[in-house]
Amino acid sequence: MPVPRDPSGRPLVVRTMIVVFAVVLGVLGFTAPAAAAPAKPTIVLVHGAFADSSGWRDVAATLTGRGYPVQTFDNPLRGPAHDSALLEKKLATISGPIVLVGHSYGGMVITNTHDRDVVANVYIAAFAPAQGEFVQGLLNPLTFPGSRLLPPALALKVVDDPSGPGGKNLDGYITREYFHDIFAQDVSAATAADMFAHQKSAALVANLEPSGSPSWRTVPSWYLVSRQDRVIPPALQRFMAQRAARGHFRGVDAGHASLVSQPDDVTAIILAAARS
Repeated sequence: MPVPRDPSGRPLVVRTMIVVFAVVLGVLGFTAPAAAAPAKPTIVLVHGAFADSSGWRDVAATLTGRGYPVQTFDNPLRGPAHDSALLEKKLATISGPIVLVGHSYGGMVITNTHDRDVVANVYIAAFAPAQGEFVQGLLNPLTFPGSRLLPPALALKVVDDPSGPGGKNLDGYITREYFHDIFAQDVSAATAADMFAHQKSAALVANLEPSGSPSWRTVPSWYLVSRQDRVIPPALQRFMAQRAARGHFRGVDAGHASLVSQPDDVTAIILAAARS
């Protein structure tokens, strides 16, 4: 006797079993697995001169709370080429997309860092140089007046440095008497004292080394201008932001260390870049 079949040619008993099985799965709450959500990028925070990674404490905590993997880079502050080469080695150990965030001189470093996994740059009151530009040239007071990072606030000392000639180097640092007023005038005295205790000096030659090909030419970039900055004049920041961030920039009423005084605004622009 012929076996009854459905229009597709399958035996009706098979079709019935499939329908029954599907109904049972539905009753038991089984559903098809949802498509996996895109992996969140790892956010790498790069500090600048006269600071260390502790300045990112509040920003890193908020980003981690939002589910983002966060790493910090112990910036040697020896020069853009040297420091970016070390950062690239660190990025090579990270799987998946990366968002690079640089504060102050840290912007020089991320500008000179080239890694195919970097999907966004974020500049926080940072240098965003074009090829051939250097820190001291950008701070030209005739073009962009206003920086108070000058002697006697800026002092020099000889330090041990394996990367320097003869194992030594000449470093700059901000003296205790001027640190609060110039670097972070909008934080409490106690916070400024803690920041001073964590200050890392920067090689003087780092301010004179020309930048290489800028990553912001190919990597989407964001910029947060500190409107009350006494280290990098706000007008210079806006000039660099308009060139590098191409519309992805905003301002905040903060001194140079906005990552400490205004961590919510800093976090917000990092999230904007990470979600783009």
